[in-house]
Amino acid sequence: MSPQSLRSLVPQPVASAIATVLDAIGLREKYVRGPHGFDPKRGVSADVAVYYPDNVSKLYQLTQWLPVFENHPSDLTFAVVVRNIHTFKELEGKTSLPLAHVPNFTDLMNLYRVSPFKAVVYVNNGVANFQSLNVGELAHVHINHGESDKICMVSNQAKAYDRVFVAGEAAVQRHRAALSEFNEKNLVRIGRPQLDQHPDPSISESTRFTILYAPTWAGEDEANNYTSMEFMGAKIIDASLAQENSRVIYKPHPRIIDATDERIQKNHQHIVKAIKSANQRDSSAGHEIREAGDILALFPRTDLLISDVSSVGLDFLYLRPEAPLILTDRRDNVEQLRIDAPISVATPVLTKSNIGEVAKIINDVISLDSYVEERKQLRAFYFDNVQTGQSSERFFTALRETIEQHSKDLARARSLAATGTGPHITRKEDGQ
Repeated sequence: MSPQSLRSLVPQPVASAIATVLDAIGLREKYVRGPHGFDPKRGVSADVAVYYPDNVSKLYQLTQWLPVFENHPSDLTFAVVVRNIHTFKELEGKTSLPLAHVPNFTDLMNLYRVSPFKAVVYVNNGVANFQSLNVGELAHVHINHGESDKICMVSNQAKAYDRVFVAGEAAVQRHRAALSEFNEKNLVRIGRPQLDQHPDPSISESTRFTILYAPTWAGEDEANNYTSMEFMGAKIIDASLAQENSRVIYKPHPRIIDATDERIQKNHQHIVKAIKSANQRDSSAGHEIREAGDILALFPRTDLLISDVSSVGLDFLYLRPEAPLILTDRRDNVEQLRIDAPISVATPVLTKSNIGEVAKIINDVISLDSYVEERKQLRAFYFDNVQTGQSSERFFTALRETIEQHSKDLARARSLAATGTGPHITRKEDGQ
């Protein structure tokens, strides 16, 4: 008897109780193979499925969107669809949205068949996205998990979605430069809905000048590697701590903590030790290590951001255009960086060549912020001058319009399918 047949014999309340017991003794992921979190016969009651097929290590790509989905208008409801049991367990109790775990393709197709979904949104370019894209009856919208100049922000997969929601002009130009034979009309500018949420500041007010160092991770390969941690991280922190009347906050990307690169681990440990030692010397300084938590909650009380090419710098530009930032360039090619990351024309840039002067570079920015006008222009370029609080409504409006347009064209497609797509040939009888 197949696992599907066995599941059909067990009432859903019983199955849920069994899952709870197995979870309590740590055996759930071993024995619970089928879909759960919902009734497989009824599906999930929501208008939009938020599809996330990956594991816990990339969950930050989804979680930054959850407040947007949770604050949905009454005519657009959302549910989260995951494929990984550990991801499901991690999300339980952390969102008010319905959760559905569908481990295999058959379960996924059945969920889509019985649920009243009208659209599916995707927060990354996961390989398993293409299993979900199999369903033509639904509108498929790629919304990505941030806005940055990393090469991973544009994928040829963009051609597979009905719409690709982007932040603004910079993203349009990025797609134009990276893709051939792509229908640019499918790009929809919505700003940055995730930044409309206003988390309370998670650091206290301070009379000191607060410097936030927020390096990104090493990426999947060197082409997508923008981290400063191997070559510059320790020196950046040492120079920041040496600034007069400074408070230093270290907020690494979540995947730096468990990085396998020995240089990254060594510099991470150096930074942690340096900050702890600085606090021991002066307990009033308030230096902090933030390995977890929402980085947006640090921005309101940050006076200077030092970051790599990533969404962090652009988020800071969106929310705090009046505050300076410094970028890093691990490739030591500022001329190319100006091409690849337009934001770099509005910031000083730390490289392998000038990292020995990092203390002076930081001090110069503290003493005189000379990039105010450039940041204003760059903010408009990246975000179409959308103001904080406006992006979410743009997102919901664009989603409604996408669903409506898809529904109309689906009716056309079904009408054609009902009459057949072959040539309607009338065969004459022999001899006539």
